[in-house]
Amino acid sequence: MKSEGQIIPQKNFPGRIWEIDFLRGLAIILMVGYHLLYDLGDFVGLKKFLGFSTDLTTPAWVVAQVFFAGLFVLLSGISTTFSRNNLRRFLKFLAVALLITAATYVFDKSSVILFGIIHCLAVSVLLYMLLFKKHRPAVRALWGSLILITGFFLPALRKTTALSSNWLLPFGLPGPNFASFDYFPLIPWFGVFLTGTALGQWLYSEKKSLIRQPLPETFINWCGRHSLWIYLLHQPIIMGILYLMGYVTLF
Repeated sequence: MKSEGQIIPQKNFPGRIWEIDFLRGLAIILMVGYHLLYDLGDFVGLKKFLGFSTDLTTPAWVVAQVFFAGLFVLLSGISTTFSRNNLRRFLKFLAVALLITAATYVFDKSSVILFGIIHCLAVSVLLYMLLFKKHRPAVRALWGSLILITGFFLPALRKTTALSSNWLLPFGLPGPNFASFDYFPLIPWFGVFLTGTALGQWLYSEKKSLIRQPLPETFINWCGRHSLWIYLLHQPIIMGILYLMGYVTLF
């Protein structure tokens, strides 16, 4: 019988890897906080919230955003190596991505999300299944590194390439008037994902936690287990609250 106030250990969730859930939960919490600051700055006009600046263009915020987004994509790559059915994983990401595109199109056609982080993950899982699953982790890590290196040359390529449409936006080459609330092209982010698939097989070949002693369940782990739902629902909830407060006009 459980005593009052007893902490539930992670072993009550068989098949889960504690540190993966924890890090994914941390990444999604930071992502939600980042979007909240953006919304409060853009729609409400606040300069600061809880001591954090809502000016997300500063170098510190740019680095922070790359860190937690990169962590989220890397962990998705690791988790893909655990999946018994990556086709279902791809279809799940695809359904959420299409829903996000449709919702943002209704909200603001000028900044609709055409290739956000969930779109990137959907295509990354598909490419992994079709092209990279049978390769050794070292080969995937090499391709991941090459894609990441290519990403450093994209800004210069954009300046020298005259694009009149958005057909190449999945690869990091959008048209001149492209704007979006969320944009994660395959270059360089598929490189991060591929690196994650290599780490998944190197570090978790036995599909067991690296932390041998079961640790207590936390709210962060819960967020990690439900990260896709949190990502899908957090902006509608924030926008709904701001709408009720009179800061947002939906239509």
